[in-house]
Amino acid sequence: MKILGIIPARFASTRFPGKPLVDIKGKSMIHRVYEGASSLIEEVIVATDDIRIANEVNSFSGKYVMTSELHKSGTDRCAEALFEYEKKTGKTFDAVINIQGDEPFINKEHLFKVIEILKKSESQISSLVKKINENADIFNPNKPKVIFDKHMNAIYFSRSPIPFIRDAEQAEWHNRHNFYKHIGLYGYKSEILKQITLLNQSSLEKAESLEQNRWLENGYKITLDITEFESVSIDTSEDLEFVLKNLS
Repeated sequence: MKILGIIPARFASTRFPGKPLVDIKGKSMIHRVYEGASSLIEEVIVATDDIRIANEVNSFSGKYVMTSELHKSGTDRCAEALFEYEKKTGKTFDAVINIQGDEPFINKEHLFKVIEILKKSESQISSLVKKINENADIFNPNKPKVIFDKHMNAIYFSRSPIPFIRDAEQAEWHNRHNFYKHIGLYGYKSEILKQITLLNQSSLEKAESLEQNRWLENGYKITLDITEFESVSIDTSEDLEFVLKNLS
């Protein structure tokens, strides 16, 4: 299977403008993400809408594709980058891994698991979940929850606690059921990626502000695997300060 790793990277982040270029112990964040992804995926590119990020990628001899400023999601940016890169190089790819550009310390197990799902002929989209151990996380709307069937296919994603535990105090919910949060790393078969970006926004996607519900509403299959490892994302300057203090 020929896989293209794509790192969507925007400069104009609402909470942390310019974060792909922040320095983390001598390397920019986008450089660290690129190195981590390249350790397991043979061909990796950055998909960006900003020449400053493109210049940074060029400085460490990485590959990049310029994409539109109008994309509303990393998935849409990946689809354009796949199209442009295949056109530019004459290569074709069976699958795409959408790698978060704000996670400078990529866990190799995460990449491996997402890729292994895609190797199955019946797979369409792959992603990861992690068991929730802190009861407060069940009720944190910034940590989307997911329920899935016995075949590890996602049923629904929500910012609310799912499922609802009846006849139990909320403080005890984590002892009554295994709750899972979504780890936002995606893999897509290339043809599926092209299809899902043509779909109109769905009602459940709008309600939850979670684009994966659009895919489920339209009958696409998201197959999951469970990881024991957290992802470390840098969404704010405070996150960066924490990482720098704890980075050996």
